[in-house]
Amino acid sequence: MALINPYLNFPGTTEEAFNLYKSVFGGEFVMVMRFKDTPDGEKLSEEEKNKIMHIALPIGDGNILMATDSLESMGHKTTAGTNFHLSIDVESKEKADKIFNGLSAGGNIEQPMQDQFWGDYFGMLTDKFGIQWMVSYTYPQNK
Repeated sequence: MALINPYLNFPGTTEEAFNLYKSVFGGEFVMVMRFKDTPDGEKLSEEEKNKIMHIALPIGDGNILMATDSLESMGHKTTAGTNFHLSIDVESKEKADKIFNGLSAGGNIEQPMQDQFWGDYFGMLTDKFGIQWMVSYTYPQNK
């Protein structure tokens, strides 16, 4: 069964916003990754290095609110009203490809499906109706 969660983009205010959301909804962050922890993090300014690359806050039963800081130096621009994606997590790589290919038909592929440095198989697109999607499959972890 696929899970769909909102993924928000902020113009450098993700940490402030998520501290508010945590105070409202409760819980603990399950992931906080800063841009300094990414493969190209050393290329960023000191201020940008400490911005949020990915943050996740569980809300309710099975829902996760996620976000990033959209850095203009990386070619990203935050526009109110379109500053979110629907993030869909699926149970197999094949399902990820099927969903990605179906949603991207007639739309615009922002990032093709491929293995990412954080360990997921991931891609981003905007469908032909202007809805932004992230599709992800998390490989099983060996324990």
